[in-house]
Amino acid sequence: MAATTTTYFPVPVSAPAVFAAGVRRKNRRITPRAGLAMKILGHAIEYLTGEFDYETTTFAVNSPQMKAVQLLMALNRAVYFECPEVPTFSERWRAILYIIRA
Repeated sequence: MAATTTTYFPVPVSAPAVFAAGVRRKNRRITPRAGLAMKILGHAIEYLTGEFDYETTTFAVNSPQMKAVQLLMALNRAVYFECPEVPTFSERWRAILYIIRA
């Protein structure tokens, strides 16, 4: 992902988040436009979390800054999951064998 922070922020959003142990990750083909968007969102997330750590000593989940960070993280994930998945080697091989058999 484009943003890595030192604090875990749970983000309720409709974009799927895959963290299950048995689920295999799929690589995605990230377009230059999506990469730029994720880079900008990542910088904004890092800026807000750094500012949040610097300004406050107490952790407030419902603060406007925290909601902004959660929103930016949700947008970052949404941009990532809109990128097309790259088929694995075995999926490409099965597709070739299917074409040859047909």
